[in-house]
Amino acid sequence: MKLEGNGRLLRIFIGETDKVDHRPLYEVIVLKAREMGMAGATVLRGVQGYGADSRVIHTAKILRLSEDLPIIVEMVDTEEKIKNFINVVGDLLERAGCGGMITDELAHIVQYRTGK
Repeated sequence: MKLEGNGRLLRIFIGETDKVDHRPLYEVIVLKAREMGMAGATVLRGVQGYGADSRVIHTAKILRLSEDLPIIVEMVDTEEKIKNFINVVGDLLERAGCGGMITDELAHIVQYRTGK
């Protein structure tokens, strides 16, 4: 697959303990992205953060390891694929019954190719 030029960057901000059908939400999102033929997805685990309710700051300090650290799932693809996937993510967040945030922005794809 070759992908260059204008695309979109999708970021999904969720919590590490968010689940759908007893599976981590971030894992369900990545598997769904692959199933839908998205170019790729990366899961990033934050070391500190808070969400919309801002009641608790989740942190990964040495003496206090949080079990609910911030998670960001990122993916870059064409505008059409990102727009379609945003609806899927919205449904997954609703099924999980959790908070979260989805952002979408312009990305200039310089190079994306398979290694073969």
